[in-house]
Amino acid sequence: MSDLQTLQADTPAGSTRRGFLAGTGAALVVGFTLPLSGRALAATESSFTPNAWLRITPDNRITVICGSSEMGQGVLTAIPQMMAEELDADWNAVSVEQAPVSTAFNNPAFGMQATGGSTTVRGHWDVIRNAGATARAMLVAAAAEQWKVPVAECRTAMGEVIHSSGKKLSYGALAEAASRQKPPEKVALKDPKAFKIIGQRKKRLDTVGKTNGTTQYGIDVNLPGMMVAVMARAPLPGAKVVKVDDTGAKAVKGVKQVITLPSGVAVLASGYWAAKKGRDALKVDWDLGEKTGLSSAKVSAMLTEGASKPGAVAKQEGASDAKADRMLEATYEAPYLAHACMEPMNCTAWVKSDGVEIWAGTQSQGPVQGILSQVASVDPGKVKVNTMMLGGGFGRRFAPDFVIDATLLSKMSGAPVKLIYSREDDMAAGFYRPASVAKFTGGLSADGKATLLKVGVGSPSIMAASGFMKIPESGVDSFAMEGIADHPYDMVNQRIDYGRQEPGPNVWFWRSVGHSQNIFFMESFIDEMAAAAGKDPYEFRRAMLDKQPRYKQVLELAAQKAGWGAPLPAGVFRGIAVAQSFGSYVAEVAEVSVGQDGAPRVHRVVAAVDCGMTVNPTIIERQIEGAIVFGLSAALYGKITLKDGRVEQSNFHDYPVLRSNEMPKVEVHIVASTEKPGGIGEPGTPPIAPAVANALFAATGKRLRSLPFDVEQLKRA
Repeated sequence: MSDLQTLQADTPAGSTRRGFLAGTGAALVVGFTLPLSGRALAATESSFTPNAWLRITPDNRITVICGSSEMGQGVLTAIPQMMAEELDADWNAVSVEQAPVSTAFNNPAFGMQATGGSTTVRGHWDVIRNAGATARAMLVAAAAEQWKVPVAECRTAMGEVIHSSGKKLSYGALAEAASRQKPPEKVALKDPKAFKIIGQRKKRLDTVGKTNGTTQYGIDVNLPGMMVAVMARAPLPGAKVVKVDDTGAKAVKGVKQVITLPSGVAVLASGYWAAKKGRDALKVDWDLGEKTGLSSAKVSAMLTEGASKPGAVAKQEGASDAKADRMLEATYEAPYLAHACMEPMNCTAWVKSDGVEIWAGTQSQGPVQGILSQVASVDPGKVKVNTMMLGGGFGRRFAPDFVIDATLLSKMSGAPVKLIYSREDDMAAGFYRPASVAKFTGGLSADGKATLLKVGVGSPSIMAASGFMKIPESGVDSFAMEGIADHPYDMVNQRIDYGRQEPGPNVWFWRSVGHSQNIFFMESFIDEMAAAAGKDPYEFRRAMLDKQPRYKQVLELAAQKAGWGAPLPAGVFRGIAVAQSFGSYVAEVAEVSVGQDGAPRVHRVVAAVDCGMTVNPTIIERQIEGAIVFGLSAALYGKITLKDGRVEQSNFHDYPVLRSNEMPKVEVHIVASTEKPGGIGEPGTPPIAPAVANALFAATGKRLRSLPFDVEQLKRA
């Protein structure tokens, strides 16, 4: 029996994620190490680049294996488009499967299998295309050998190898023969001018399953003998259980066990509602330690202190003590924010005698495998991670807390356990976008040019909280400073400092990370400088971007498409902002009015985006639209506040998000570019808050320096 046959025999059949190699007949698999086995394919030489992205079967099915998590950002379509382009595949024959955990699927941007930082397309741009081109070269070589003709006389198109005489062979017909070909050491990638699939508006491959209900999210998992767990979680890191009275919980019908973990007290039951009722009946006394009296006011004071004194130097140019003809100062503040994923956090774990298997919508399969091997005291190879579809991620599902707790509960209970954090549970004791304070000093020359910028930022450290990164010797957390320390504006004298403060709540990656608050700070203050200089805010920015052509191009495009300077309906005003994050450049113009109740209304947003070469323009447009919704929700409503050491918000009634009737018209204009791709899942979020704030200043003369926007201040305008 060949290695290939053995792998097929050892693998459950079907089209599920676990049916990775199931199929009939021979298959050409690009990559010498398959993620379901450490064995190399005997049918090929062992000189493949270590990846396992492609499978072609004799029935002409082309299956692309995606190692990244799909949470709505479109990777299950973008990765196949890149592969199909270099393969010269028939797009109608292409399907996609979610990969298991394997180093073969490590994200080149991270060196581990994980999805975040808007890295999937830009990180895999060369890897996937090379895999497709290598496979195409092997298919051509197999056809040329079979026809006994020179390779140069063959070409490919629509899933076929075509000879100059006109005869053809499909990729499926060549799969077995191609498996025996030696992969070329180097392949030529297509000139982007020849792209036929990359850059096209292909329909998403995951749409049908989402619309007909066959797509499986983590919360859909159901195993024989499975118990469901709900936890009373520690309200703050370091909080300890002092006393547990589980009498009421155990009296609830369906409750099976009550288990105390370091992170809280779990109730395990036959179903979710029994577990929740049992959890609600628990009486848990917590020792919050020194955080007992923590409040939002105390957090603000700590962060303001960090921003006010000299800190770690993130940027120093010219003389920071220089004077200017006109000086201005301002302090900005942003609160903690929850991720508020639509699908509640969940993980199903089954610790068996010979290993661990989990089913979860996780963004960090690779790290999770290693972490759970320690939790369950097994070899990492004995930990199987089934990546389910994610009902929203935004960085929250990169954290391992929910998979650790589920695995511990299965290990201690001796049964498969589905752990569910309700939205209330996660919002009250989860992970948050850091709160932050930034103090600005700016200087203008007599002719209105910006000559001085001093900034102090007080914020917790995501790098320290991550568990897998360390703050460098400089003392600067790059996540806390991105969007400010790397701003694009040409000023002679600058000093930008980071003052780390740790009030207590868990901080974590949130969609666009530090850019989410820092671009609001920076672009709002640039607008303040423009107003103080008596300059148009668009022209003021543009004059400082001569050394930053990609910033300047999107700024100009957004202004042009929005009709900057043209009359607007009575009571409607424009604001503008520009940002770079994750390798992409986005400018947004917001058209805003203020109602009689003082509430802002965003009518229209015009976005210009330069994300390098585009894989699928429709996905790009949808991601920018979604990012604007996400950013508007935070700007208008989002805040996590603390009182007596506990979070005050619990669900969408007191942590609202933008509603359908509040959605502005959004126009997205994509810059044609030959640059390598940038990220797209996050860059649309940072510019929207300052664009709206700057429009509100134009409307009211009031400068809003804290998030979410203070409607009471607008009422006083």
